[in-house]
Amino acid sequence: MRQTGHLALIALLPAVLAGCAGSSQTEAPPVATPPPPVSAPPAPSWPGEKTTVLSETDAQRLLHNYGITLQWIDWDARGTAVVAKREGLWHLRGAQAAASGPGRLFLDGAILEIGEGYFTFRGTIRIADTPDRGRHCEQDKTWHFAVTQNRPYYRLREFEWCDGLTDYVDLYFQPAG
Repeated sequence: MRQTGHLALIALLPAVLAGCAGSSQTEAPPVATPPPPVSAPPAPSWPGEKTTVLSETDAQRLLHNYGITLQWIDWDARGTAVVAKREGLWHLRGAQAAASGPGRLFLDGAILEIGEGYFTFRGTIRIADTPDRGRHCEQDKTWHFAVTQNRPYYRLREFEWCDGLTDYVDLYFQPAG
């Protein structure tokens, strides 16, 4: 996808999230304003590549998610995450910014498989200036997210992927019931 498409997607986040707020019986916590657009290359994809959907429930959870968090930034003021389907391949782009300070989380890539209680994601995860100024972690690879202990979020399963600190990256969904 062209870079302008990513920027347009981020610009639409507040309107999309506002439209979702009234359709749910459960109120989502406040969502932080997304950080300014980041100049990141789009995640690589191959012609004809498609996302494998093994669980329609989890597919809907991803499409109608309630935001993303990194524990160093804030669990209560969630960042935004948008999942979009394009020509059979699902894309995830998300960001969270610290309300006071430079801390940032950024994800951008393709969802390769959605299964019962999990999804795999190929793309970039970037953490900057959190929990300490000057910390910079960035990798582009295949990542694994899963629901554990009936929690209402998918948690990144690679915890200490950067510098030995444990990073909890969580993508929230509406709990059942």
